[in-house]
Amino acid sequence: MKLQVAIDRVSLGYAVNLAEKLDSYVDIVEFGTSIVKDYGLIEIGHHRPAFKHAELLLDLKTFDEGPYEFEKGFDAQADILTVMGAAGADTLAGVHKVAQNRGGDLFIDLMETGTDKIAQISGFTDAIYGIHHSHDAVAGFDAVATVADFHEQFPNVKRISVAGGIDLPTAERLAKQGIAESVIVGSKIIKTADPVAAAKKFMEVIK
Repeated sequence: MKLQVAIDRVSLGYAVNLAEKLDSYVDIVEFGTSIVKDYGLIEIGHHRPAFKHAELLLDLKTFDEGPYEFEKGFDAQADILTVMGAAGADTLAGVHKVAQNRGGDLFIDLMETGTDKIAQISGFTDAIYGIHHSHDAVAGFDAVATVADFHEQFPNVKRISVAGGIDLPTAERLAKQGIAESVIVGSKIIKTADPVAAAKKFMEVIK
């Protein structure tokens, strides 16, 4: 299972510096939506982290203007870009085509996307489908059970990612479960005193 670390609500300079420190210890570095909105794709492209190992995901949360936003996102040297699963069929088809043409990955964020809609959009076999517990949600979230239920409902989806308050024990359980392709960790890494050491611990339990 891959480890994706989400860096959010910090300055671009801090994000780039931290991303480069984490490069050897994580598989994917995500620059969250707040960084994209605060600094923009052109600025991020000018300061893209210099990675030797990790991939860069930019969390665009695209809902409309899909092909345009994805072209600009890949121009900024992203490896993976996100679109909302609740977006229209034409938007999803459009960003999928751009991702294929640009040699990047499409990440479909399923936050607030109902099962009927997921069934309609589950045919993008090369896309990553992100089970995403909202940052603003107050209800609890059992990531392991949610992934199991999702896999049972949508067995044709082969690439699953999961986010939402993931801690070390949960990450270990997800790895042993063997369904999710990647786990997304935010504050449990970036808000610690030593993010690199925290990332190493997560890698130890999921590999």
